[in-house]
Amino acid sequence: MFFLFCFELLHNTLHPRHYKEEAEIASMTWKVAWSDVVLFNGDRTGRASAGPAGAAKFGSRLSIGRNSILSNLSNEMVGNFASDKQLFIQTANYKGMIVAVKPIPRSKVELNRPLLLELKRMKDVTHDHLVRFIGASVSTPHCCLLTEYCPRGSLEDILENDQIQLDAMFRRSLIHDIVKAMAYIHSSEIRSHGNLKSSNCVVDSRFVLKVTDFGLHSLRLPTDEDDAANDHSSYAYWKRKLWTAPELLRMEHPLPEGTPKGDVYSFAIITHEILVRHGPFYLAGDNDLSPREIIGHVKNGPPHGNKPPFRPSIEDDLGDEQVVQMMKRCWMEDPNERPDFQVLKATIRRLNKDNESGNILDNLLSRMELYANNLEQLVEERTADYLEEKQRCEELLYQLLPKPVASQLIAGQSVLAETFDNVTIYFSDIVGFTALSAESAPLQVVDLLNDLYTCFDSIIENFDVYKVETIGDAYMVVSGLPVRNGNLHAREIARMSLRLLQAVGHFRIRHRPNEQLKLRIGLHSGPVVAGVVGLKMPRYCLFGDTVNTASRMESHGLG
Repeated sequence: MFFLFCFELLHNTLHPRHYKEEAEIASMTWKVAWSDVVLFNGDRTGRASAGPAGAAKFGSRLSIGRNSILSNLSNEMVGNFASDKQLFIQTANYKGMIVAVKPIPRSKVELNRPLLLELKRMKDVTHDHLVRFIGASVSTPHCCLLTEYCPRGSLEDILENDQIQLDAMFRRSLIHDIVKAMAYIHSSEIRSHGNLKSSNCVVDSRFVLKVTDFGLHSLRLPTDEDDAANDHSSYAYWKRKLWTAPELLRMEHPLPEGTPKGDVYSFAIITHEILVRHGPFYLAGDNDLSPREIIGHVKNGPPHGNKPPFRPSIEDDLGDEQVVQMMKRCWMEDPNERPDFQVLKATIRRLNKDNESGNILDNLLSRMELYANNLEQLVEERTADYLEEKQRCEELLYQLLPKPVASQLIAGQSVLAETFDNVTIYFSDIVGFTALSAESAPLQVVDLLNDLYTCFDSIIENFDVYKVETIGDAYMVVSGLPVRNGNLHAREIARMSLRLLQAVGHFRIRHRPNEQLKLRIGLHSGPVVAGVVGLKMPRYCLFGDTVNTASRMESHGLG
């Protein structure tokens, strides 16, 4: 009778709890309607197909190696950091908030009870150092996961950006954030991460580190048909394994969710990245082992215990000896000798007690101050680069247009046509140029004109003249504009003409060294109108009878 009473009491207690859990699973609060997702590139079509092609549709661009900066930055944030090769994550607006969109490498998602339960648990996860799971779209062909978006990028991005300085306090704070996140995961129903690495640690706008890509391994892992992800000969395949514990590497079919002790090993590799800032599994010296060779050494382990296990290099100048000792314990060969994250949490709190005081605001402000200092230095460098590039562009524009005119265009002012009462115009061409061109190759003609007019340009710099243009073999120069010089324009053009004639007498044609060039020159003085014509490739042109007369003086001269 007593046992019957206990059973009924237990049944009445557990039944409502079980009913509530079943109701929460059935409600599917994690489910996202694709119509509510607005991609920032304006494309709402999602993935065209499953697998890598679908991923490409979402806008991801992957690069492997030291320069794979901004692995978790969206397209809009690229300007914040300098980088050559990048991987961009797709971002979207979902119900008024910015989210990260990660494609599911499947054409169809089968919703069974274990997956529904895991999705419900992921939705319930809330922690300051874990990226929040917003939901998932499981409607074909828009299968994707939506997560909280962290605009500062990944820890890998920050460590590879030499412009961001990390002092000892900042490094320990980043390590402490990872430990707190992993301690929560290991104490929750998720149990383990299985893919902990620096690119899966992201930084939010307050410079707080958060761990991402945990749980839902059945949706995250590539399918067997994904040849690119499963290509054992690719660099990317082996690079992804640099954070994997040796006991997991030795398994023929390792568990996708990994193990808690395997996560501790991955944490040690990340800690080494933070300390040395030379990428994952840095080996000192001239060691140029490929990721595949490194994995082979880690997997094989020390033969008969005679040598220490193969691990990243630890140099003497790291300076944080206590953190180094903690890191060494975390990558021990025997998983049982590695501490768990609850122990590490107490350890790093003790090491970081000066910086991790009870005042959370002070710690946050110190992080933001460090970031602000880095940002100020970055802004100064970018400003200097901008000013240098601006000066180059202005100098180039000054070679194409008169300086007063170019200055007006740079200032955004309209350039009005102007009348000049007294100028002298010079025209010249090469006698017999048509016949010479017919008997020469096109490249020889280009070389001839380039050599000749380079010589002319160096001469006219010594006179108060402005070169208007060259058309074919015709060379046009003016004096008296855009800066008026009184009655000196005729003298300047005349002296320049004599110097040009003298130079032509000594000029040597590269492909016809025995032939002598002859120059036909026409000059005329009078009024002209000058102005800028056109918006695309604008030209400074002269108009008036003075121009026509000077041209006819040249064309009707004796050759």
